[in-house]
This record gives sequence, C-alpha cells and structure tokens, in this order.
Amino acid sequence: MTSETTTLPTSEQIRRAPKVLLHDHLDGGLRPATVVDLARETGYEGLPETDPEKLGIWFREAADSGSLERYLETFAHTCAVMQTRDALVRVAAECAEDLAADGVVYAEVRYAPEQHLEQGLSLEEVVEAVNEGFREGERRARENGHRIRVGALLTAMRHAARALEIAELANRYRDTGVVGFDIAGAEAGYPPTRHLDAFEYLKRENNHFTIHAGEAFGLPSIWQALQWCGADRLGHGVRIIDDIEVADDGSVKLGRLASYVRDKRIPLEMCPTSNLQTGAAPSYAEHPIGLLRRLQFRLTVNTDNRLMSGTNMSREFEHLVKTFRYTLDDMQWFTVNAMKSAFIPFDERLAMINDVIKPGYAELRAEWLFRPVSATTAASSESDTA
Repeated sequence: MTSETTTLPTSEQIRRAPKVLLHDHLDGGLRPATVVDLARETGYEGLPETDPEKLGIWFREAADSGSLERYLETFAHTCAVMQTRDALVRVAAECAEDLAADGVVYAEVRYAPEQHLEQGLSLEEVVEAVNEGFREGERRARENGHRIRVGALLTAMRHAARALEIAELANRYRDTGVVGFDIAGAEAGYPPTRHLDAFEYLKRENNHFTIHAGEAFGLPSIWQALQWCGADRLGHGVRIIDDIEVADDGSVKLGRLASYVRDKRIPLEMCPTSNLQTGAAPSYAEHPIGLLRRLQFRLTVNTDNRLMSGTNMSREFEHLVKTFRYTLDDMQWFTVNAMKSAFIPFDERLAMINDVIKPGYAELRAEWLFRPVSATTAASSESDTA
C-alpha cells in the first residue's frame, strides 16, 4: 500500500494544510468588492470598473504584463481607497480573515504607511489602524474555527526618502504588532544602498528587516541587500539563479554569492505567480524554485499580491504540486522554512512548528489510513487470504 507521503495532495488537503506566509502586501490583497465599496464611500472615481467581478479581472489582466513597473501601477487604485482609518481597519481585518480561511496560521503582511496619508492620517494613526484591523481579523477567524497570527512589516518606498523615518516607526511599534521593516518599489535605479542609514539604525536596534531584491534587477541587487545592508531575508531573490551554472550532464556549480546565500541559510521569499507576471520567470516549470529546492536553499512560498495575481497560498502550492509533483512532505518543508525565518521570537517559532505545523501535516498524511474500502477491494482481499 502506498502512503499519502508518496502521493500528491488534493486541492482540499492543500487548503487545509497549515501554511506560513512571509511576503504579502496589504494593498495588493483587497477583495474586489471592498475596493468598490470603499471607492463609493470615499468618493474615489478613478476605478476602471465598478462591478466587483469585472474589477478583479481588470486587476489580474493589468498586472499580467511582464513588467514590474506596469504591475506596480495597479496599486494606485487600491492605495486611493485606503486613506481613512475605517478603510484601513476593514482591509486589514479582511486580510487576516481571508488568509485564515485559506489555512494560513502565521502571516507577515507588509504595507507602506507613507502611502496612506492623503486624507490627513499621521504615520502613527496608519499603523494603529492596521494593527487594530489585524487583531479584529484574528478574532473573526477564531469565531469561524480558524487560527491565525498576523504580524506587520512596515515598508519604505525605495524611490522616496523616508526610509529612516519608517524604520524608526517600525522600531517604536515592534512590541505592539509590527515585527519588522522592508523596502519595496521599482528596483532599477533605486538600489537598497540609498537607504543605508535606515538599515544601520535597525541593526543597532537589533531589529529585523527584509529587502525586495533580485526580482526585476539581478545579482548586484542581492549582493547589496546582503553585504551592504545586512538583510535578514530577501524579498523574491529569484535572480540568484544567475549565479548557478547547470552543465549539460546535470551537474551544478554555484557561484560565490549563491553559495553564500545557501550556506548562510538566507531565506528567499519566492512568489511564483507574481514572478511570472513581472517577467522574473517565464513559466512555473522554468521558475528557479524547482532547481533551488533541489539544491536545498532556504526557500519559502508566498503570494506577493493576492488581488493582482488572482491567487492565495493554496493556489500557489497547487501550481507547484502540479508542476514539480510536490508532496505533503515538500509542502511541510517549505512551511517549516518559512516559520524558521519569521520575525518573531525563537521559542514562539519553535512552538508553531512543533505544536501547529508538524501535527497538521501528520494528520493530513495519515488520512489515507481511514479511507473507505470499496466492496471490490474487500472481496479481492478476502480471496487473497483464502
């Protein structure tokens, strides 16, 4: 008899499996109906569609351009309706609810406070509204039989000049819902080294940060994020594949940067569907995650922007299961990697792994033992033992 560990998980098992999400943008995960509602409430008239279903399709098609710059343009609409306290609370609460319903047990969701000030909110009011929303979403999830813990990552925009200010903000709220810092935005022309003062400050404060690097720009972006800025994790990091040479006979040679990333167990926040949309990978089959998984890099699976990519964590894993024949064991490997790499204390990470994640996958793997036996199978078994 073949156990569940050697067969592919079903879509339902993937959905129920405990998952950990480290790279998800709050302004990239709104429900289309919520965008429409908030636009109506706030008087925003710039939406390309006012029917929620059509709007969801528009976001996916606009993002599916192969260009990171074009992809980022879609955020003008979501940010436009996230300028009030009530809107931020609602969006954050729904984010936590949606992730929990998809089986996510721990998530770090990022957003840029500086992009939500157009109607008079202060940076502090933005952070407090989002934190309130996450707590409300966690509560609603519990009422619906789900468990999730959500931490916030405060993002600075790499083309702006407020990184140190946002880093200080992240440090002030580090014990009340904010778990770290990030920089995001177009990579080309805006290297992470422009914000060295922010990263030096965070290191002095023993705080955590991740950096978007190695998505639209190549190895220099990764090298600077690690060796100049000291990033704990890399947002995307797919271009590390450029430092790996695969010979015709299948043998693999790692360059010095790739070796460093693997040897130091630097987490890579992989976002497969998003990478296809921005042109960082041509297809799921050709996505670097396949080779990097075989080479045992510290990989994690993420959504990036659920609205723009029309995705969630279950769909991301479904694509990987279909493409690479990943099993529940593989899913657990990715999930444990992510939990190990989270920006919460070690003992809490360990408890999540041992008390939530591993038991959850063990239960799924054992389900094949309790499947109904068909009459044909039973009769065959009886004849075998006669």
